[in-house]
Amino acid sequence: MGQPIQADSPLSFFNELKRRNVFRVSAAYLALGWIVTQVTTTVAPMLHLPESVGPVVLWIGLIGFPFVVMFAWIYELTPEGIKRESEVDRSGSITHHTGRRLDYVIIGLLVLAIGLFAFHEFRPASETRVTVVARTTPGTAPTKAGADRSIAVLPFVNMSADKDQEYFADGISEELLNLLAQVPQLRVIARTSSFSFKGKEVDIAEIAQKLNVANVLEGSVRKSGDTLRITAQLIRTSDSSHLWSQTYDRPLDNIFAVQDEIAAAVVAQLKLKLLGAAPKVKAADPKAYALYLQARQLGRLGTADGNEQSIALLQQALAIDPGYAAPWNGLARNYISQAILGLRSIEDGVRLARAAVDKALALDPNFAPAHVILGWIAMSYDGDLAAAARHYERALALEPTNTDIIRSAALLLATLGRLDTAMALTEYMVARDSVNPIGHGSLGNLRLHAGRLDEAIASYRNVLSLSPSFGGAQSQIGLALLLKGDSPGALAAMQKESSEMWRMIDLPMAWHALGKKAESDAALAELIRKHEKDSAYNIAYVLAYRGETDRAFEWLDKAVAYKDLGLSEIMVEPLLINLHEDPRWLPFLRKIGKAPEQLAAIKFDVKLSQ
Repeated sequence: MGQPIQADSPLSFFNELKRRNVFRVSAAYLALGWIVTQVTTTVAPMLHLPESVGPVVLWIGLIGFPFVVMFAWIYELTPEGIKRESEVDRSGSITHHTGRRLDYVIIGLLVLAIGLFAFHEFRPASETRVTVVARTTPGTAPTKAGADRSIAVLPFVNMSADKDQEYFADGISEELLNLLAQVPQLRVIARTSSFSFKGKEVDIAEIAQKLNVANVLEGSVRKSGDTLRITAQLIRTSDSSHLWSQTYDRPLDNIFAVQDEIAAAVVAQLKLKLLGAAPKVKAADPKAYALYLQARQLGRLGTADGNEQSIALLQQALAIDPGYAAPWNGLARNYISQAILGLRSIEDGVRLARAAVDKALALDPNFAPAHVILGWIAMSYDGDLAAAARHYERALALEPTNTDIIRSAALLLATLGRLDTAMALTEYMVARDSVNPIGHGSLGNLRLHAGRLDEAIASYRNVLSLSPSFGGAQSQIGLALLLKGDSPGALAAMQKESSEMWRMIDLPMAWHALGKKAESDAALAELIRKHEKDSAYNIAYVLAYRGETDRAFEWLDKAVAYKDLGLSEIMVEPLLINLHEDPRWLPFLRKIGKAPEQLAAIKFDVKLSQ
C-alpha cells in the first residue's frame, strides 16, 4: 500500500511530487498544449474556421491543466493498468520507469515545439499559385482578411505656401506606399484607391469600410525652398486611435532618409517581423527627384500638353542625375502614351520607349516597372508572347504586390486564353485596389469573355458607381445584354455610352440584332469612314457578328497590318465565334502566333504573395 505523506515536510512533499511524475506530466501537458495551439492558429484559416476556435482551444487547455495535475497525483500507471496511488505497493511501483518514458516524450515534444517556432519565425513570405481569391466590392464592411496587417496610405496634405507644390506631397505619399508594399506581410492598398479620398471630408470609419483596411497612414508636407517639414501619423481604423505620429524637419537632400524612417516606424508599430532589413528607398539627387515627381503627375493627365511637359521635366531630371533610372522609365511611358493618343506614330513611340526603358534597366536591372513596359511592347507590338511572359514574371518576382504589374499579367493570361487564372489574378488585384474603376472594368471584360454575363454586368455597374462617365462601361453592358439575347436592352445601354467611338462600334450590331438592316449598314459605314485604322479589329468582329465572314477576315488582315492592339483578345473574343468553324480561322491564328497549340506552349506561371 502507499505510504502516508507527512504534511509538515515541504521537502518530502516535493520529493513525492517528483516520484509520482507530477512535474513531468505537467511539462508534457504544457508542451503538447503549446503545439496544439500553434497548429490550430495555423490550420484554422486554411479550413475557414471561425476565429473563436483558437481561444476556445486555449481555454480548454488551461481548464484541463489542474485536472491533469490531480490525475497524476492520485493515479499511477502499473503493469496491471492505471490504479489509485494509495492502492499501489511502494515496493512494486514503476514510477521511475514511467518517468524515464515521460522524459523521452517531453524531449520529443520540445523538439517539435522548437521546430514549429522556427518555422513560424524564419519561413520565407508564403507564395501560392492563384486559385481562389476573396472578392471585394465597394461598400463592403471590413473583414478579418484585412486584419491588423493592412494599410492605406492617404495622399499627404500640401501645407506649402506655394500650392503648386501639391505634386510633391502626392509624390511623397506614393513613394511611401510603394516602399511599404515591399513588406511581404503587409497588405497595402493601391494608389488609385487610396488617392480616391483626396480632397474629401471622409472619416476614418468610412475609409476602413470602403478599402477594408485596419490602419491608415496620413500626414502633411510643407516645402519651403530646400527645407521640408513632414508630419506623419498612423491611425487604427477600428477606433480612430493614433498608434504613432512624428514630425520631421529636414533639408530636401534628407528626403529619402525620412521616407525610410517613416516606413520603419509603421512596420514597428504594426509589429511585423521582416526577413532581413526593412525596405529602403533608392536615393537620387533631390532636385532630380522633385522634377521626377512633378513629371509623373503631369504624365498621368493623359493629355497632349501633360505628356509634353512631363517629357521636358524628365529630361531636366536626367540632365541633373543621368544615373537615375525612374525618369528613363517615365519617358518610355510618355512615348507610349503619345502613340496611343495618336500624337506620334506607334512605330516611333515604341522605338523611343524601347530605347528609354533599356537605359533604365542598364542603370537598375531590378527596376520592375521597366520590365512591365518591355512586356507590354512584346505582347502588344512585337507579338512575342513568350518574351512578354518572361518580362512579366521578372516584374512580379521583383514587386509581387504591384497592382499595375498584376493587371498587366492578367491581360497576358487572357491573351493566352487562360481566363480562369486571369480572373483570379484580377480579383486579387481588385481586393487591393477596391475603388479603382479600371480594375472592376478589367474583371468585367474577363467575365464577359468567359460567358459569365450577369457577373460581367455586375462588374460594369460597379465601374459606373465609382465613375459614372467611365468610357466603355455602358458599351460593355450593352454587349453582355446583346449576348444574352436582350437586343432592346442592349441598344438602350449602348446609346448611353459616353464614348462616341464605342457607340459607333456597338450600334451596327444592335441594329442588326433588332432586324434594322438599313440602320446597321449606315452605322457600319460611318464607323469604317471615321475609324478604319484605329478600330480595324473592332470592325472585324462587327462583321463577324453580322455573319459577313469574308469581310471579317479581310478586316482581321487589316488589323494585323495596322498593328491593332485589340488582336491580343482574339482568342477569347465572343463576337468572333462565327469564324471559329471557318477553315481560314486556325491558319490565321497560326499566322499571328495565337493558335491554341502555340499559346499552350508558352510558359507563364504566376505566383502571388499569400
